[in-house]
Amino acid sequence: MQTMLLDCATWDLAVDAAGNIAVASAPYAVAQNVACAVRVFLGECWYNTSLGLPYLSNILGRTQSAALFRADVEQTALRVQGVTHATCVLTGISPQRRLSGVIQLTLADGSQTSVSL
Repeated sequence: MQTMLLDCATWDLAVDAAGNIAVASAPYAVAQNVACAVRVFLGECWYNTSLGLPYLSNILGRTQSAALFRADVEQTALRVQGVTHATCVLTGISPQRRLSGVIQLTLADGSQTSVSL
């Protein structure tokens, strides 16, 4: 599996040494695709409005249990090709109200990797 490589700081396309759009391969590609999937607001993807998390309707500015949020993240991660198991672990919330955590992934080839929230 391959996907376009995104710059970790800007989440924009990156280029390779030859000036072409850089490409990432598994397992990094799968982890990056999971990170993209959980950042998408439900309905934001024009060509498939069923993708993403319900940030506007159920998460942001709403009282929601951590267990429900973790379940939403895990279900979204499992929809990504190459992921066979996902566990969301929330590690804390900052004074600026920024949630942090990690998604632990098991891939189809049996390897494991993780994605920071």
